[in-house]
Amino acid sequence: MGYGPVEVLHGVSLRVAEGELVCLLGANGAGKSTTVRTISGLLRPTSGAITFRGERLDGRPAHAVLRRGIAQCPEGRRIFPEMTVQENLEMGAYVRGHAGAGPDDLERVFHHFPRLKERARQLGGTLSGGEQQMLAIARALMSAPRLLLLDEPSLGLAPTMVETVFRVIAEIRRQGMTVLMVEQNAALALRMADRAYVMESGRIALEGAARDLLDNADVRRAYLGG
Repeated sequence: MGYGPVEVLHGVSLRVAEGELVCLLGANGAGKSTTVRTISGLLRPTSGAITFRGERLDGRPAHAVLRRGIAQCPEGRRIFPEMTVQENLEMGAYVRGHAGAGPDDLERVFHHFPRLKERARQLGGTLSGGEQQMLAIARALMSAPRLLLLDEPSLGLAPTMVETVFRVIAEIRRQGMTVLMVEQNAALALRMADRAYVMESGRIALEGAARDLLDNADVRRAYLGG
């Protein structure tokens, strides 16, 4: 994948098995966000294949990828600030057509994010950064995805809010959701993930079980400060 003549991703190969939480680590500019944006159809690869549940998705537009069960919670949250919390959530279910979002769907995400229920009629733009991150994740879940792509869910959050968001991600995963997560907090990500990939300059430089990478001297030196 590239931007104009500049190639950004070079032969990236990764897999996520059903029910897994896989994290993608790397320095800023390594190509992590570009990778998940390409998977979700926001960017189009120049070559290679993206296969999901036996179906080729590379080259399909983002709305078609979403309809096939891949939802992305983007970096920077990107909620609709002039819509209420509930309206943001209902937009997440728009792809489901006439069925839309029912009371059970809303209650399901409110179970994960009780604070959103308290603020259901509040405009999204008036929420705190942590609450907006919760809303962005909840909105993605409203499409009833089979695979959830999380791009830097802890970025810019206070430590206590990071703990809250990661606790919810762990709960979602325990309930069977498949997750591919880009995350700057390598220590937290590796402690909760099954497997991980490390990207450098648009390539996969290292992969393995999360526990093994947590103990890897090079990974610890580069991303864990030790």
